[in-house]
Amino acid sequence: MATRITLADATELDMPGRRSREIFSGANGADSTIRLVEIAVPLPGAAPRPPHWHPDSEECIHVLAGQGVTWVDGSDFAIQPGDTIRVAAGEHHVSRNTGDTPLVLLCFFPVPVISFMTEPEGPHA
Repeated sequence: MATRITLADATELDMPGRRSREIFSGANGADSTIRLVEIAVPLPGAAPRPPHWHPDSEECIHVLAGQGVTWVDGSDFAIQPGDTIRVAAGEHHVSRNTGDTPLVLLCFFPVPVISFMTEPEGPHA
């Protein structure tokens, strides 16, 4: 059965360094998860957000607006609207805004519940 969720109905998540709204997930009966993520323009001198990883699921990150870079296990990928990055399960990664407008991402996980692990800041930050 089809389901419609408006952005106003999405669940606001408490995620460090970004605004993240969960549109679909196991919480509302879906077999996968879709999140809309907005990463603000960084303030001068602000510490970068450390990488994280999902031990049980890949993540596909599609860029809707803005400019940025996604770091994945030692490699930097410049990203812009229309680009999609596939991050395998267990790969450490982080997306950062390098532009002067918000970086807006649509993130897809092929699982209903996401495991999320973070690490302290390190040389990859």
